[in-house]
Amino acid sequence: MIKSEFLVANRDRTDETDISKLEDHELIILLGGLKDLAAIRGFHSVTYKIHKASQEYVCASCSIVWIGNYETEKGESILFESVADAGLNNTEGFGQVYLAAIAENRAFCRAVRNFLRINIVAKEEIKNVKTSKPTPSVNSASPHIFLAKLMKEKKIEFTAIKTRMVEEQIDGASDWGTVKDIPRLKMFEIIERLQKKK
Repeated sequence: MIKSEFLVANRDRTDETDISKLEDHELIILLGGLKDLAAIRGFHSVTYKIHKASQEYVCASCSIVWIGNYETEKGESILFESVADAGLNNTEGFGQVYLAAIAENRAFCRAVRNFLRINIVAKEEIKNVKTSKPTPSVNSASPHIFLAKLMKEKKIEFTAIKTRMVEEQIDGASDWGTVKDIPRLKMFEIIERLQKKK
């Protein structure tokens, strides 16, 4: 479904340039490709919300109301939302002047990719494809995997995070059984806090 003109090779993962020979994790999809796919699938509306904004960091979500079809219950429309962020630590150069726009584009890419179950990472989601080396298992579709990896690196147990969230009176925190139970927005906030922790 993705037109070849919207796919490029991830040069950090392969020297091959023929995209027909590459696996999903060796490819990058361009924003235009996701817009094209969204138009083909059909949607009623796209809504953005800014959850946090400063000169150094913006967190945004993108909600898409998809047109109902045989995949949705009774053919009814379905709302799907994804969250993304942009900050000085995950953008570079010119992009650092447009953090809100980058966060919105990333959120849109994730909303489309996650809803349509596309495993190819979007160019907008990567800090710099030439220097950053995202691993196949740590991607925007699985923030809990990234959080679990970060917790391991920082030597922080899940119980410590849960206890802190309960102390901060985060709604539902006492019912969390695993990292996967943490709501996505809160998960991104915890990731941000752990990244700052030395």
